[in-house]
Amino acid sequence: MAMQFPSAGPIDCDIHPAVPSLSALLPYLDGHWRESVMQRGLDELRTLAYPPGAPLSARPDWRPAGTGQPGSALDDLRTHVLDPFGTDIAIANCLYGVPMLFSEDLAAAMACAVNRWMAAEWLDREPRLRASIVVAPQNAEYAVDEIDRCAADPRFVQVLLPVSDELPAGRRAHWPIYAAAARHGLPVGFHAGTSAKHPSTSVGWPSFVVEEYVGQAQAFQSTLTSLVCEGVFAKFPTLRVVLLESGVTWLPAHLWRLTKFWRGLRMEVPWVDRPPADIVRDQVRLTAQPFDGPADPAQVSRLLDQLGSDDMLLFATDYPHWHFDGTGALPPGLSPALARKLMLDNPRATYPRLTETVA
Repeated sequence: MAMQFPSAGPIDCDIHPAVPSLSALLPYLDGHWRESVMQRGLDELRTLAYPPGAPLSARPDWRPAGTGQPGSALDDLRTHVLDPFGTDIAIANCLYGVPMLFSEDLAAAMACAVNRWMAAEWLDREPRLRASIVVAPQNAEYAVDEIDRCAADPRFVQVLLPVSDELPAGRRAHWPIYAAAARHGLPVGFHAGTSAKHPSTSVGWPSFVVEEYVGQAQAFQSTLTSLVCEGVFAKFPTLRVVLLESGVTWLPAHLWRLTKFWRGLRMEVPWVDRPPADIVRDQVRLTAQPFDGPADPAQVSRLLDQLGSDDMLLFATDYPHWHFDGTGALPPGLSPALARKLMLDNPRATYPRLTETVA
């Protein structure tokens, strides 16, 4: 079903420019690390979750004409998404494999190179783009340094982390990252993907892409529970967390279960001083692609009612990944007012920097 666009143009909260090759980053690496990468023959770190040839990795009509990496050409992004959707602003989340590296120092250097590349090759060339700050979660001190460096550029509007890492997201080792994000007024986006240092499911390594992809919903549940129960939202009451490419339908039942057991076990987590469902509705947002709900508008309406808030969902195309055809990126059956909230009002409220003038 075609999407009805607001007059101002939608804000796309999740697109994926891809690093075409490691050589594209070499000009943006400091001299020592450039030489080190070349001498060591570092492998490509193109993806956290998407094998390039898998159908989910790129919609057929969004694949490049040649053999290039899906999402790696700015002209393709303009032709495939920005122009057809009348996009006013799109937030670029580069899923490069920085979290997969074991060296904290190399990971920090690569994160810096990705952000420099993003600024020079995409943001400088396309005024409709904003970006998330890629950081090395292996070392919170290095991550904070990169957040502070990039935050001086108002075109960076979010901090990007993989949903599956070495430690649960709420653990105190990550708190300096959240403190830095809150200090700069930046949401923290957890995107589907993994550092590949532990099995991607709670019962071990899967055999197939479909298992890993479906299992991402479990990772988001665990991450959200960790953030709530470890007290991240109590410590940083102004922090917004965005779950990127998480799906939606799992959330109502999970919040019901989490809130139910919190009532019986709240003595363990005294800093969680109100129902987890209320905390999540206040401080967590989700992109609406992939929308894993039914095609029946009545059932979609029921699901949205179960979320308990019209403020939680953000419009996204998830370019170039394949979750819908044409311009049917919105859940079916939304009222014009609710569609506007997803496409304009909720993104503006979630990302304060989107309302700032960028020279």
